[in-house]
Amino acid sequence: MIRQFGEAPPPLTFFEKLKAGLAKSAGAIGLEALVKKKLDAVSLAELEEALIRADLGAAQAKTITQAIGEARYDSNVSTFDLRQVLAAEIAKILQPVAKPLVIDPAHKPFVILVAGVNGTGKTTTIGKIAAKLSREGHKVVLAAGDTFRAAAIEQLQIWGQRANAEVVSREAGSDAAGLCFDAYTRARQSGADVLLIDTAGRLQNKVGLMAELEKIARVLKKQDAAAPHATLLVLDATTGQNALSQVQAFAAAVPLTGLVMTKLDGTAKGGILVALAAKFGLAVHFIGIGEREEDLQPFDADSFAKALTGAA
Repeated sequence: MIRQFGEAPPPLTFFEKLKAGLAKSAGAIGLEALVKKKLDAVSLAELEEALIRADLGAAQAKTITQAIGEARYDSNVSTFDLRQVLAAEIAKILQPVAKPLVIDPAHKPFVILVAGVNGTGKTTTIGKIAAKLSREGHKVVLAAGDTFRAAAIEQLQIWGQRANAEVVSREAGSDAAGLCFDAYTRARQSGADVLLIDTAGRLQNKVGLMAELEKIARVLKKQDAAAPHATLLVLDATTGQNALSQVQAFAAAVPLTGLVMTKLDGTAKGGILVALAAKFGLAVHFIGIGEREEDLQPFDADSFAKALTGAA
């Protein structure tokens, strides 16, 4: 379609934003420099090293490189072909974890506990998920369980207004577990479909704070033995390999059911999602590439693999 002079260009699609955001990750792989006349042992070794540098992890880099080499060793291969093949191999690893967040109507309210270290964009992510669920017709209640930061409570209240969701909060410094107990009671009384619980950002090596997260989960079980029905960990893509230890530590405190990866725009460490998928097999529900609500979208394995490798 031809635009008229002075007409604003159409907004970028999510995939276009994702591709632009992962350009550094794709650049870290550096396929152009690897392609020679033939895909030989030297170029395959260089490819494996490049995948490790892009944070895919040593085991996944080896598996992917071997798969590519088995079918194409000593064959002529173009950069375009290599991108397509690499994207297909990465997608194979990611496809089993690309699962939507499903709200089970058998549990009302369906309780979603959200955790993560400081600075991952956890509270913003909760607000975006709340807005999506509200648009889908779910009645949502938000629990401002990050009682350590007054700013987090205020931020969640703003998102609550945007999502037309009630926010249960207390003054900063209040007992988080007690607030979550009250939030569940309120959600049940109001007939809410979903209770989304924010929690304080905590480093995975802080025993006291991790114990508080366990306490919140125990308190919820007093209301519903199956709660929380989903426990999501929000990860910052820019942390790279450190995300692996975060998943391990949080999973030891509360049974994780899914992941959300934020800040994929502009990082060279986007490949960490491949390493996470291979090591833990946890569902990846959403990925984020910006601040706006529409910048958080359900995770699609094929699109991500293509953007990561520059294949489309």
